[in-house]
Parts: sequence; C-alpha cells; structure tokens
Amino acid sequence: MQDNQGGGMTGLPITIVAAVARNGALGFQNAIPWRASSDLKRFKEITWGRPLIMGRKTYQSIGRPLPGRETVVVTRDGGWLGTPAPERVHVAGDFAAALARANELADFMHCAEIIVAGGAEIYRQALPLGRFLRLTRVDCAPEADAFFPEVDWTQWRELRREPAPRGEKDECNLEYIDYQRC
Repeated sequence: MQDNQGGGMTGLPITIVAAVARNGALGFQNAIPWRASSDLKRFKEITWGRPLIMGRKTYQSIGRPLPGRETVVVTRDGGWLGTPAPERVHVAGDFAAALARANELADFMHCAEIIVAGGAEIYRQALPLGRFLRLTRVDCAPEADAFFPEVDWTQWRELRREPAPRGEKDECNLEYIDYQRC
C-alpha cells in the first residue's frame, strides 16, 4: 500500500537518483553511454551510508558492491537468487521485497532515506512511490536501449537547479536538478 507522502509502501522516503540524457537515455548494452566523472562523484555523495535498490543488470554493470552502502538487488532470476551474495549485497525477488529489506537496512544504518539507483524498470516501479528525484541532466543524446520512464511533472516541484562545472573527465555538460513530490 502506497502512502501519500512518497515514502514507499512501508516507511522511509524514497529518493530516486538518475543521470538522464536529453533523449531520456539511461544506458546502452548494459553500460552508461557517456563518461561523466563529476556525476559519479555526486552519486557517491548522495548515496553514501544509505541502502540502494537496483536491478540485477545495473548491479552487474557496476560489477561489485559499492563501498559505504548496502545494496538490495532486485531479480527474478532464480539462479542468481540461489548464489551466495557478496558482503553488503542483499537479494530480493521483487520491488516490494527490496523496499522492505531496504527499510530494515536503513534502520540498522541509522539513515532516513532509501535510494533507488536504477535501471529503467526499477525506476518505473519506484517513481509512483518516490518523495525525491535527484537528476543529472546529461547534455547529449546517445544511442540507448534503456530509458528513464515518463514523469508526470505536475506531481513534482523543483527544489534546486545547478549547472555543474564541466570536469576534465566529463564528455558532456551536466546539470543537477532536485525535485520533491508535491
């Protein structure tokens, strides 16, 4: 059951964090289709010390547990569910189970939010439940096979918009935009 405050089905606020290109692109062939070191640093700052929910393909594209975070991986792949997960990685069979586990982890970690970190299907499921949306707009339109879901912008209000200085390891200009559900 969803609450009215964008806190998910059982508790803490859900913050959706994504880097999205002009054409809505998130990824191509299970990889990010641009280089943006500045965005990776922002992602680390936002997510450090919090539980992350992500899909199996997103987790596999990262290739390892992220330091300083607990990761709940959502997968329906029964074979993957049967393998022992690395330390700081928890497996859930669906998004609802992932939310329940992330809430438990957040309590243990003494933090006040849950982060949803992709991919496209996980974002789609999280969007109706999210309280905060922290986007990096990437100024490019690459070939992609994964896209951020449609957003009903009438349900969100912009809190902050900040053009990011282009770092030497950034292929594109970036803009950080934070939203809160109305």
